[in-house]
Parts: sequence; C-alpha cells; structure tokens
Amino acid sequence: MWNPADHDTQLGVILCAEDQDSLRTDICDELREAGYGVLEATNGDETLRQIHAATPDLILCDINMPGPNGYEVLAEIRRQRPDLADTPFVFLTALSDAREVVEGKRLGADDYLVKPVDFDLLLATVEARLRQVRRMRDKAAREVSELRSAMAQLRRQASSRAFDSATRALDLVAPGMLLLDVRGRVLFANRAARALACADNGLQLSDTLASTHPARAQQLRHTIRLALAADSEQEVHCLRLPRQGERRDLLLIACSLGAESDDLTMPQPTAVVMLADPEQRTHMPQEVIAHLFGLTPTEARIALALAEGLRTEQIATRMGITSTTVAFHLRNLFQKTSTHRQAELIAVILTGAMTAALEQKAVGDR
Repeated sequence: MWNPADHDTQLGVILCAEDQDSLRTDICDELREAGYGVLEATNGDETLRQIHAATPDLILCDINMPGPNGYEVLAEIRRQRPDLADTPFVFLTALSDAREVVEGKRLGADDYLVKPVDFDLLLATVEARLRQVRRMRDKAAREVSELRSAMAQLRRQASSRAFDSATRALDLVAPGMLLLDVRGRVLFANRAARALACADNGLQLSDTLASTHPARAQQLRHTIRLALAADSEQEVHCLRLPRQGERRDLLLIACSLGAESDDLTMPQPTAVVMLADPEQRTHMPQEVIAHLFGLTPTEARIALALAEGLRTEQIATRMGITSTTVAFHLRNLFQKTSTHRQAELIAVILTGAMTAALEQKAVGDR
C-alpha cells in the first residue's frame, strides 16, 4: 500500500476507483511498478472518502460502480473540492458509445480509457496528463513569482518616489535637517544641514554626523542614540555646540520620527536631527507659529526671537519691553508648548515650523 510519507519520492499519487477487484489490482500493480503512489477505492462512497482525506495527483475512476457512479463522483469533486480543479480525471469505461464519452467531457473529465485496459496506453495517458499539469503549475508559479517581483518593484519605486518627494520638500525648510536610519546613518541631509555640518562649525558629515571635538563628539553620539531609542515623537533631545570665535552656539535638536514601516526593501528614517544657526534668521511667519501653538502676537514674536538665538535681554531691547515682561511671556510659552526649558521650547518651535512648511508644500503639490 502507498505510504503518505513517501509522497515526495513518488512520480505522483494516483487514486484508482474500480469495483472489479482483479482489474483494480492489475491497474494498481502496474502503477506501483512504474513508480507511482496508489490509493484504492471500490465504490463511489469510498472514492469520495479517499478524495476528502487526501489530495491525489490524478484520478482513475470507473463510470459504472456501486454507490455514486463516476459522473456523480466527478460532479461532487468539482463542487466540493475546487482545489482539485487542475487534477486530471480519467474515466474507466466498458462503454465505447460516443454519447458516454461526450457526457464525461461535458462534466469535466480530462480523458477516458476503455476496458479492457491497455496498460501501455494507461501509463502513457497518466504520464502525459501529469506532465501537462506540471507544465501548467510551473507556468502559474513563474507568473506568480513574476507578479510578486513586479509588485515589490512597484512598492520600491513608490517608496523611493515618496522618499524623494519628501526630501525635496525638506530642502525648502530653513533649519538644517538630517534623516537617520535605525543605526544612526544619514539617509538624507538637506541643503541647510550640508552647509552647517562643516569644519567651521566643528562638525563632519559623511555616513554619520560627527563632531570634530572629542568631548562634544561623545555628547553628540549620546544625543542621537537617545533620539533613535525614543518611543515617542514628543521626546525631544537638545544639544548646544560651541563654535570658535564670537559666534553663538549651534543648536542641535534630535527626535524620533515614531512611525515604522513594513517595507523592509527601503531604508526607513527613524530619527530627525535639526541644526539651527542663531546667526541666521529663520524666516518663519509669525502668524504660522501663533496658529500652531495658540500664541498671542507678542508670544509668537518672542518665540521666533528665541529660535534666532537671542537672549532675554536682547529680546527685551528689540521689542522695547522689560526683561520681566519677556519672562512673563516665556512662562506662557512654556505652558502652551508643554516645555520646561528654553532649548526644548526652541526645538518645539522649529519642529512646528518645519511641519507647517512641509504641510504647506504638500498642499501646493496636490
């Protein structure tokens, strides 16, 4: 008897449904000798039980047998086992009437063999039908593989276009911006970031962002690691990078992007690093900042002045108010932006302005 464990070593598994014991035995012996695994059934009910319990590669079925006849068995298979739609079904019949053959073909039979069975013709028919199925399945497998490959390519192209579009938009943003992958490698740096990450500012930009000063290099690595490990986009990490001469410190802000993607074919931005130069005006619309955080016009002006790197007394002088008044508005700013330190406040202001700029760019592209 056929052992299911040997299925992979067989040429195929044939179900032979025939009520004549001697003929069934002869057919099964021929099939086994040729290397096929064999399942046997003696009537229609047993045939259906075998089919529901196993998945033969080809079915040889007598038309006139006890219980459901061959036509009824074929109809039941087509109804109950759509997964066997490409499994060859070959009728065994003692009838050579053309009408019987036509009926079998109409029901979906693939071939028929007339009794007494010519065993050479039997083996040739079985081999030809199984070879045809293998060709069909191989073709289907190639088509599925090509479809998957094409879909993956489309997803890569779409992801690449989306990434390119986003990074082009980032070139329009005033602060220097770098997108980092999960290992801290630089995926993208906008024009402002490339200009700021230079030797004059004590920075070096290659595959990673690094400081040329040993002590600050360690602080920079630590700040970036914190951003990469952060679970929330609200967690902002700030670092001031002293520069030579009388220039004010360069401000570095790092935070997680939070979102993850299932697309493993594209490098995924995990964190963003922003570089702000207090020596350069940020050119952020006051109305945008006021709208983003619900600020009064005075609070918005103070927030933008902080983003420029001005100190409290410098802001008071510019605006013609006292330092005490500036401090009062600062408390309101901390409350409205849910921050506690000036560095965090500046980070939030810059991040908000960046988001607004990107959203405005996206609307304009539609």
